[in-house]
Amino acid sequence: MLHLVYILAFTVIAFFAISNLIRSLITISGETQRGSWSDKPRSVQRKEYQSYQVPHPELLDNNGQPVNEPLLVIRSVSVEDARQKLDSIYQASPSQTRQREEDNN
Repeated sequence: MLHLVYILAFTVIAFFAISNLIRSLITISGETQRGSWSDKPRSVQRKEYQSYQVPHPELLDNNGQPVNEPLLVIRSVSVEDARQKLDSIYQASPSQTRQREEDNN
């Protein structure tokens, strides 16, 4: 008997959840079709949309104005150059220096 009560309860909850989902989808689609966006020209819509976009703080200078220069310049490096640099960093690491000292003793 308890199983039937659980099945009935979950069926009612599922029915409410699905009906709420359908109602929300209908409401959202109705708002987008007849909302304030459709009454305005596209140029006004774009300006309003752009005015709500806030740039990332790193893209602003000290005065709060957008920076119009490259923030990062990456130089092309060959694979061999990269390997040599990584090897030199690895060889200069404290653990490698300590290991070389132990090997020499």
